Amino acid sequence: MNILKKIYCRTFQAAFKLALPILPYTTPKILNKVEDLPEEFLKRKISKIMLVTDSGLRAITAKLEELLPEKGIDCIVYDGTEANPKVSNVEEALKIYKSEDCQALIAFGGGSSMDLAKALGARVVYPKRSLNQMKGILKVRRRLPLLAAIPTTAGTGSEVTLASVITDDKTHYKYAINSFPLIPKIAVLDPKVTFTLPKSLTASTGMDALTHAVEAYIGGSTTRQTRKWAKDAVTLIFQNILTAYNEPENAKARENMLIASNYAGSAFSQSYVGYVHAVAHSLGGAYNVPHGLANSVLLPIVLKEYGKACWKKLSQLAILVGLADKNQSQESAANKFIDAIKDLNKKLGIPETLKGIKEEDIPELSRRADKEANPLYPVPVLWDAKELKKFYYMVMEK
Repeated sequence: MNILKKIYCRTFQAAFKLALPILPYTTPKILNKVEDLPEEFLKRKISKIMLVTDSGLRAITAKLEELLPEKGIDCIVYDGTEANPKVSNVEEALKIYKSEDCQALIAFGGGSSMDLAKALGARVVYPKRSLNQMKGILKVRRRLPLLAAIPTTAGTGSEVTLASVITDDKTHYKYAINSFPLIPKIAVLDPKVTFTLPKSLTASTGMDALTHAVEAYIGGSTTRQTRKWAKDAVTLIFQNILTAYNEPENAKARENMLIASNYAGSAFSQSYVGYVHAVAHSLGGAYNVPHGLANSVLLPIVLKEYGKACWKKLSQLAILVGLADKNQSQESAANKFIDAIKDLNKKLGIPETLKGIKEEDIPELSRRADKEANPLYPVPVLWDAKELKKFYYMVMEK
Protein backbone atom coordinates (compact mmCIF):
# COMPACT_ATOMS: atom_id res chain seq x y z
CA MET A 1 0.00 0.00 0.00
CA ASN A 2 1.35 3.43 -0.90
CA ILE A 3 2.30 5.83 1.86
CA LEU A 4 -0.49 8.35 1.22
CA LYS A 5 -3.17 5.69 1.48
CA LYS A 6 -1.57 4.36 4.65
CA ILE A 7 -1.62 7.82 6.20
CA TYR A 8 -5.27 8.24 5.24
CA CYS A 9 -6.24 4.84 6.70
CA ARG A 10 -4.42 5.34 9.99
CA THR A 11 -5.77 8.89 10.38
CA PHE A 12 -9.32 7.67 9.76
CA GLN A 13 -8.87 4.85 12.29
CA ALA A 14 -7.36 7.15 14.91
CA ALA A 15 -10.28 9.57 14.56
CA PHE A 16 -12.77 6.73 14.89
CA LYS A 17 -11.03 5.42 18.01
CA LEU A 18 -11.15 8.88 19.61
CA ALA A 19 -14.88 9.01 18.92
CA LEU A 20 -15.60 5.58 20.49
CA PRO A 21 -16.53 6.90 23.95
CA ILE A 22 -19.24 9.17 22.57
CA LEU A 23 -20.73 6.85 19.95
CA PRO A 24 -24.24 5.58 20.81
CA TYR A 25 -23.55 1.87 21.28
CA THR A 26 -26.36 0.03 23.05
CA THR A 27 -26.58 -3.38 24.68
CA PRO A 28 -29.57 -5.63 24.04
CA LYS A 29 -31.65 -6.91 26.92
CA ILE A 30 -30.59 -10.53 27.42
CA LEU A 31 -33.17 -13.27 27.94
CA ASN A 32 -32.23 -16.89 28.65
CA LYS A 33 -35.38 -18.64 27.44
CA VAL A 34 -37.43 -18.31 24.26
CA GLU A 35 -40.55 -18.63 26.43
CA ASP A 36 -39.79 -15.26 28.03
CA LEU A 37 -39.95 -13.36 24.74
CA PRO A 38 -43.72 -12.82 24.23
CA GLU A 39 -43.93 -10.82 27.46
CA GLU A 40 -41.46 -8.30 26.02
CA PHE A 41 -43.79 -7.63 23.07
CA LEU A 42 -46.87 -7.43 25.28
CA LYS A 43 -45.17 -4.79 27.45
CA ARG A 44 -44.81 -2.67 24.32
CA LYS A 45 -48.39 -3.36 23.13
CA ILE A 46 -47.15 -5.14 20.01
CA SER A 47 -49.78 -7.53 18.61
CA LYS A 48 -48.28 -8.65 15.28
CA ILE A 49 -44.69 -9.60 14.51
CA MET A 50 -42.75 -11.02 11.59
CA LEU A 51 -40.55 -14.01 12.35
CA VAL A 52 -37.53 -14.04 10.03
CA THR A 53 -35.91 -17.46 9.70
CA ASP A 54 -35.03 -20.11 7.12
CA SER A 55 -37.02 -23.13 6.03
CA GLY A 56 -34.62 -25.58 7.66
CA LEU A 57 -35.40 -24.17 11.11
CA ARG A 58 -39.18 -24.39 11.01
CA ALA A 59 -39.16 -27.50 13.19
CA ILE A 60 -37.37 -25.48 15.89
CA THR A 61 -39.47 -22.33 15.48
CA ALA A 62 -42.72 -24.32 15.75
CA LYS A 63 -42.96 -23.89 19.53
CA LEU A 64 -42.51 -20.12 19.26
CA GLU A 65 -45.01 -19.95 16.39
CA GLU A 66 -47.56 -21.61 18.70
CA LEU A 67 -46.61 -19.67 21.81
CA LEU A 68 -46.99 -16.19 20.34
CA PRO A 69 -50.67 -16.56 19.28
CA GLU A 70 -51.44 -18.14 22.67
CA LYS A 71 -50.26 -14.86 24.19
CA GLY A 72 -52.33 -12.79 21.77
CA ILE A 73 -49.55 -11.97 19.29
CA ASP A 74 -50.04 -12.76 15.61
CA CYS A 75 -46.97 -14.34 14.02
CA ILE A 76 -46.22 -13.88 10.31
CA VAL A 77 -43.34 -16.06 9.12
CA TYR A 78 -40.78 -15.30 6.44
CA ASP A 79 -38.59 -18.38 5.97
CA GLY A 80 -36.85 -17.50 2.70
CA THR A 81 -33.53 -16.55 4.28
CA GLU A 82 -30.49 -17.80 2.34
CA ALA A 83 -26.99 -18.52 3.65
CA ASN A 84 -25.82 -15.18 2.26
CA PRO A 85 -29.02 -13.10 2.18
CA LYS A 86 -29.60 -11.07 -0.95
CA VAL A 87 -31.29 -7.76 -1.62
CA SER A 88 -34.14 -9.65 -3.29
CA ASN A 89 -34.76 -11.64 -0.09
CA VAL A 90 -35.08 -8.42 1.89
CA GLU A 91 -37.47 -6.91 -0.66
CA GLU A 92 -39.57 -10.09 -0.68
CA ALA A 93 -39.84 -9.99 3.12
CA LEU A 94 -40.62 -6.27 3.03
CA LYS A 95 -43.70 -6.80 0.85
CA ILE A 96 -45.07 -9.34 3.33
CA TYR A 97 -44.22 -7.16 6.33
CA LYS A 98 -46.12 -4.22 4.84
CA SER A 99 -49.10 -6.18 3.54
CA GLU A 100 -49.58 -7.85 6.93
CA ASP A 101 -49.11 -4.59 8.89
CA CYS A 102 -46.45 -6.09 11.12
CA GLN A 103 -45.13 -4.03 14.02
CA ALA A 104 -41.92 -5.77 15.07
CA LEU A 105 -39.36 -8.40 14.09
CA ILE A 106 -37.88 -11.60 15.48
CA ALA A 107 -34.72 -12.96 13.83
CA PHE A 108 -34.46 -16.68 14.53
CA GLY A 109 -31.38 -18.44 13.20
CA GLY A 110 -27.76 -17.71 12.44
CA GLY A 111 -26.17 -14.52 11.24
CA SER A 112 -28.01 -14.68 7.93
CA SER A 113 -31.46 -14.41 9.53
CA MET A 114 -30.26 -11.53 11.68
CA ASP A 115 -28.63 -9.76 8.73
CA LEU A 116 -31.87 -10.03 6.77
CA ALA A 117 -34.04 -8.86 9.67
CA LYS A 118 -31.81 -5.83 10.31
CA ALA A 119 -31.82 -4.88 6.63
CA LEU A 120 -35.58 -5.40 6.52
CA GLY A 121 -36.02 -3.07 9.49
CA ALA A 122 -33.92 -0.45 7.73
CA ARG A 123 -36.09 -0.69 4.60
CA VAL A 124 -39.25 -0.39 6.71
CA VAL A 125 -38.14 2.97 8.07
CA TYR A 126 -36.54 4.10 4.79
CA PRO A 127 -39.15 3.02 2.20
CA LYS A 128 -37.69 5.26 -0.52
CA ARG A 129 -34.05 4.26 -0.09
CA SER A 130 -32.37 1.14 -1.47
CA LEU A 131 -30.10 -1.02 0.65
CA ASN A 132 -27.24 -0.03 -1.62
CA GLN A 133 -27.77 3.57 -0.51
CA MET A 134 -27.44 2.49 3.11
CA LYS A 135 -24.19 0.52 2.83
CA GLY A 136 -21.19 1.80 4.72
CA ILE A 137 -21.12 3.66 8.01
CA LEU A 138 -23.93 5.46 9.83
CA LYS A 139 -26.35 5.78 6.90
CA VAL A 140 -29.31 4.46 8.95
CA ARG A 141 -30.35 6.99 11.61
CA ARG A 142 -34.05 6.29 12.18
CA ARG A 143 -35.25 3.95 14.90
CA LEU A 144 -36.10 0.51 13.51
CA PRO A 145 -39.12 -1.57 14.52
CA LEU A 146 -38.41 -3.53 17.68
CA LEU A 147 -36.02 -6.37 16.79
CA ALA A 148 -35.46 -9.44 18.95
CA ALA A 149 -32.68 -11.84 17.93
CA ILE A 150 -32.60 -15.54 18.80
CA PRO A 151 -29.27 -17.03 17.67
CA THR A 152 -29.31 -20.75 16.84
CA THR A 153 -25.56 -20.70 16.22
CA ALA A 154 -22.87 -19.68 18.68
CA GLY A 155 -20.82 -17.76 16.22
CA THR A 156 -21.91 -14.61 14.50
CA GLY A 157 -22.60 -12.44 17.55
CA SER A 158 -24.98 -10.56 15.28
CA GLU A 159 -27.49 -10.28 18.12
CA VAL A 160 -25.32 -7.50 19.60
CA THR A 161 -23.75 -5.88 16.52
CA LEU A 162 -24.61 -2.85 14.43
CA ALA A 163 -23.87 -4.64 11.15
CA SER A 164 -26.01 -6.23 8.47
CA VAL A 165 -24.22 -7.96 5.60
CA ILE A 166 -26.16 -8.24 2.34
CA THR A 167 -25.30 -9.52 -1.15
CA ASP A 168 -26.29 -7.70 -4.34
CA ASP A 169 -28.16 -10.14 -6.61
CA LYS A 170 -26.72 -8.79 -9.84
CA THR A 171 -23.09 -8.06 -9.00
CA HIS A 172 -22.66 -10.67 -6.22
CA TYR A 173 -20.99 -7.90 -4.23
CA LYS A 174 -21.32 -8.52 -0.50
CA TYR A 175 -21.42 -5.34 1.55
CA ALA A 176 -22.06 -4.24 5.12
CA ILE A 177 -24.54 -1.73 6.49
CA ASN A 178 -23.11 -0.41 9.78
CA SER A 179 -25.44 1.78 11.83
CA PHE A 180 -26.37 1.92 15.50
CA PRO A 181 -30.16 1.51 15.09
CA LEU A 182 -29.45 -1.98 13.68
CA ILE A 183 -28.41 -3.29 17.11
CA PRO A 184 -31.25 -5.56 18.31
CA LYS A 185 -33.12 -4.45 21.40
CA ILE A 186 -33.50 -8.00 22.77
CA ALA A 187 -31.23 -11.05 22.49
CA VAL A 188 -32.38 -14.52 23.57
CA LEU A 189 -29.45 -16.79 24.48
CA ASP A 190 -31.24 -20.11 24.87
CA PRO A 191 -28.93 -23.15 24.52
CA LYS A 192 -31.87 -25.44 23.71
CA VAL A 193 -32.27 -23.96 20.23
CA THR A 194 -28.67 -24.90 19.38
CA PHE A 195 -28.91 -28.60 20.27
CA THR A 196 -29.89 -29.71 16.75
CA LEU A 197 -27.30 -27.59 14.97
CA PRO A 198 -25.33 -29.82 12.56
CA LYS A 199 -21.78 -30.57 13.70
CA SER A 200 -20.31 -28.79 10.69
CA LEU A 201 -22.13 -25.58 11.64
CA THR A 202 -21.25 -25.93 15.30
CA ALA A 203 -17.63 -26.05 14.13
CA SER A 204 -17.59 -23.23 11.59
CA THR A 205 -19.76 -20.83 13.58
CA GLY A 206 -17.73 -21.45 16.72
CA MET A 207 -14.54 -20.64 14.84
CA ASP A 208 -16.33 -17.61 13.40
CA ALA A 209 -16.78 -16.36 16.96
CA LEU A 210 -13.09 -16.99 17.63
CA THR A 211 -12.26 -14.96 14.53
CA HIS A 212 -14.36 -12.06 15.81
CA ALA A 213 -12.64 -12.11 19.19
CA VAL A 214 -9.10 -12.43 17.82
CA GLU A 215 -9.47 -9.81 15.09
CA ALA A 216 -11.04 -7.38 17.56
CA TYR A 217 -8.24 -8.00 20.07
CA ILE A 218 -5.26 -7.58 17.71
CA GLY A 219 -6.63 -4.45 16.02
CA GLY A 220 -5.63 -0.90 16.80
CA SER A 221 -8.98 0.38 18.10
CA THR A 222 -9.42 -1.61 21.28
CA THR A 223 -10.59 -0.34 24.66
CA ARG A 224 -10.24 -1.91 28.08
CA GLN A 225 -13.79 -3.24 27.76
CA THR A 226 -13.43 -4.68 24.25
CA ARG A 227 -10.16 -6.36 25.23
CA LYS A 228 -11.90 -7.98 28.19
CA TRP A 229 -14.80 -9.17 26.03
CA ALA A 230 -12.38 -10.58 23.46
CA LYS A 231 -10.26 -12.39 26.06
CA ASP A 232 -13.33 -13.83 27.79
CA ALA A 233 -14.63 -15.05 24.42
CA VAL A 234 -11.32 -16.68 23.46
CA THR A 235 -11.13 -18.43 26.84
CA LEU A 236 -14.68 -19.78 26.64
CA ILE A 237 -14.26 -20.97 23.05
CA PHE A 238 -11.04 -22.85 23.75
CA GLN A 239 -12.70 -24.45 26.78
CA ASN A 240 -16.02 -25.40 25.18
CA ILE A 241 -15.99 -25.68 21.38
CA LEU A 242 -14.83 -29.30 21.19
CA THR A 243 -17.34 -30.36 23.85
CA ALA A 244 -20.18 -28.61 22.01
CA TYR A 245 -19.02 -30.28 18.79
CA ASN A 246 -18.72 -33.79 20.24
CA GLU A 247 -21.64 -33.58 22.69
CA PRO A 248 -24.36 -31.59 20.87
CA GLU A 249 -26.80 -31.62 23.81
CA ASN A 250 -24.30 -30.60 26.45
CA ALA A 251 -26.28 -27.61 27.72
CA LYS A 252 -23.41 -26.01 29.62
CA ALA A 253 -21.01 -26.12 26.67
CA ARG A 254 -23.71 -24.76 24.35
CA GLU A 255 -24.55 -21.99 26.81
CA ASN A 256 -20.89 -21.04 27.17
CA MET A 257 -20.47 -20.90 23.41
CA LEU A 258 -23.49 -18.58 23.14
CA ILE A 259 -21.98 -16.35 25.83
CA ALA A 260 -18.62 -16.41 24.04
CA SER A 261 -20.24 -15.46 20.75
CA ASN A 262 -22.05 -12.62 22.50
CA TYR A 263 -18.81 -11.32 24.02
CA ALA A 264 -16.99 -11.58 20.71
CA GLY A 265 -19.82 -9.77 18.93
CA SER A 266 -19.71 -6.98 21.48
CA ALA A 267 -15.92 -6.70 21.08
CA PHE A 268 -15.84 -6.48 17.29
CA SER A 269 -18.91 -4.27 17.11
CA GLN A 270 -16.82 -1.53 18.74
CA SER A 271 -13.26 -2.48 17.79
CA TYR A 272 -13.99 -3.94 14.35
CA VAL A 273 -12.46 -6.90 12.57
CA GLY A 274 -9.78 -7.23 9.89
CA TYR A 275 -8.72 -8.73 6.60
CA VAL A 276 -9.98 -12.22 7.49
CA HIS A 277 -13.50 -10.83 7.33
CA ALA A 278 -12.92 -8.67 4.28
CA VAL A 279 -11.64 -11.60 2.22
CA ALA A 280 -14.32 -13.94 3.63
CA HIS A 281 -17.11 -11.52 2.70
CA SER A 282 -15.88 -11.29 -0.89
CA LEU A 283 -15.87 -15.10 -1.15
CA GLY A 284 -19.34 -15.35 0.35
CA GLY A 285 -20.74 -12.87 -2.14
CA ALA A 286 -19.10 -14.42 -5.17
CA TYR A 287 -19.46 -18.13 -4.44
CA ASN A 288 -21.94 -18.36 -1.56
CA VAL A 289 -19.20 -19.73 0.72
CA PRO A 290 -20.62 -19.85 4.27
CA HIS A 291 -19.13 -16.97 6.22
CA GLY A 292 -18.04 -19.00 9.24
CA LEU A 293 -16.30 -21.56 7.04
CA ALA A 294 -14.40 -18.90 5.12
CA ASN A 295 -13.31 -17.22 8.36
CA SER A 296 -12.20 -20.54 9.86
CA VAL A 297 -9.98 -21.37 6.90
CA LEU A 298 -8.53 -17.88 6.57
CA LEU A 299 -7.87 -17.07 10.24
CA PRO A 300 -4.58 -18.92 10.83
CA ILE A 301 -3.28 -17.92 7.38
CA VAL A 302 -3.89 -14.20 7.81
CA LEU A 303 -2.56 -14.20 11.38
CA LYS A 304 0.64 -15.82 10.17
CA GLU A 305 1.04 -13.23 7.42
CA TYR A 306 0.63 -10.33 9.86
CA GLY A 307 3.91 -11.53 11.36
CA LYS A 308 5.58 -9.64 14.18
CA ALA A 309 2.96 -6.87 14.07
CA CYS A 310 0.64 -9.08 16.14
CA TRP A 311 3.10 -11.34 18.00
CA LYS A 312 2.67 -9.45 21.27
CA LYS A 313 -1.12 -9.67 21.34
CA LEU A 314 -1.26 -13.25 20.08
CA SER A 315 1.31 -14.25 22.70
CA GLN A 316 -0.99 -12.71 25.34
CA LEU A 317 -3.84 -14.88 24.09
CA ALA A 318 -1.60 -17.94 24.04
CA ILE A 319 -0.71 -17.38 27.70
CA LEU A 320 -4.36 -16.71 28.52
CA VAL A 321 -5.48 -20.15 27.29
CA GLY A 322 -2.49 -22.03 28.66
CA LEU A 323 -0.57 -22.60 25.44
CA ALA A 324 2.52 -20.67 26.52
CA ASP A 325 4.09 -18.97 29.52
CA LYS A 326 5.65 -15.58 30.10
CA ASN A 327 9.17 -16.95 29.68
CA GLN A 328 8.65 -17.75 25.99
CA SER A 329 9.39 -15.30 23.23
CA GLN A 330 6.47 -13.45 21.75
CA GLU A 331 7.11 -15.07 18.38
CA SER A 332 7.12 -18.58 19.82
CA ALA A 333 3.96 -18.01 21.86
CA ALA A 334 2.16 -16.36 18.94
CA ASN A 335 3.00 -19.29 16.68
CA LYS A 336 1.70 -21.70 19.30
CA PHE A 337 -1.59 -19.83 19.28
CA ILE A 338 -1.81 -19.98 15.48
CA ASP A 339 -0.94 -23.69 15.54
CA ALA A 340 -3.68 -24.25 18.12
CA ILE A 341 -6.21 -22.66 15.75
CA LYS A 342 -5.05 -25.00 12.98
CA ASP A 343 -5.39 -27.94 15.37
CA LEU A 344 -8.92 -26.90 16.33
CA ASN A 345 -9.86 -26.64 12.66
CA LYS A 346 -8.54 -30.15 12.08
CA LYS A 347 -10.39 -31.62 15.06
CA LEU A 348 -13.58 -29.87 13.94
CA GLY A 349 -13.38 -31.22 10.39
CA ILE A 350 -12.74 -27.83 8.80
CA PRO A 351 -10.75 -28.01 5.54
CA GLU A 352 -7.57 -26.09 4.76
CA THR A 353 -8.86 -24.82 1.41
CA LEU A 354 -12.12 -23.62 -0.14
CA LYS A 355 -13.79 -24.96 -3.26
CA GLY A 356 -14.89 -22.94 -6.25
CA ILE A 357 -12.45 -20.02 -6.30
CA LYS A 358 -11.69 -18.99 -9.89
CA GLU A 359 -8.35 -17.40 -10.65
CA GLU A 360 -9.87 -14.95 -13.10
CA ASP A 361 -12.12 -13.60 -10.30
CA ILE A 362 -9.31 -12.85 -7.87
CA PRO A 363 -8.51 -9.28 -9.01
CA GLU A 364 -12.12 -8.22 -8.50
CA LEU A 365 -12.45 -10.13 -5.23
CA SER A 366 -9.34 -8.49 -3.83
CA ARG A 367 -10.63 -5.05 -4.86
CA ARG A 368 -13.84 -5.74 -2.95
CA ALA A 369 -11.89 -6.82 0.13
CA ASP A 370 -9.73 -3.70 -0.10
CA LYS A 371 -12.80 -1.48 -0.41
CA GLU A 372 -14.46 -3.08 2.61
CA ALA A 373 -11.45 -3.08 4.90
CA ASN A 374 -9.71 0.19 4.09
CA PRO A 375 -9.79 2.64 5.79
CA LEU A 376 -12.27 1.27 8.39
CA TYR A 377 -10.60 -1.84 9.81
CA PRO A 378 -7.75 -1.03 12.25
CA VAL A 379 -5.59 -3.98 11.16
CA PRO A 380 -2.05 -4.66 12.46
CA VAL A 381 -0.62 -4.35 8.92
CA LEU A 382 -2.16 -2.42 6.02
CA TRP A 383 -2.54 -4.17 2.67
CA ASP A 384 -4.14 -3.00 -0.57
CA ALA A 385 -5.93 -5.03 -3.24
CA LYS A 386 -2.70 -6.14 -4.89
CA GLU A 387 -1.34 -7.45 -1.60
CA LEU A 388 -4.63 -9.15 -0.65
CA LYS A 389 -4.61 -11.29 -3.80
CA LYS A 390 -2.28 -13.84 -2.23
CA PHE A 391 -4.88 -14.98 0.27
CA TYR A 392 -7.22 -16.21 -2.45
CA TYR A 393 -4.42 -18.30 -3.92
CA MET A 394 -3.48 -19.61 -0.48
CA VAL A 395 -7.00 -20.95 0.22
CA MET A 396 -7.83 -21.98 -3.35
CA GLU A 397 -8.35 -25.70 -3.77
CA LYS A 398 -5.49 -26.99 -5.90
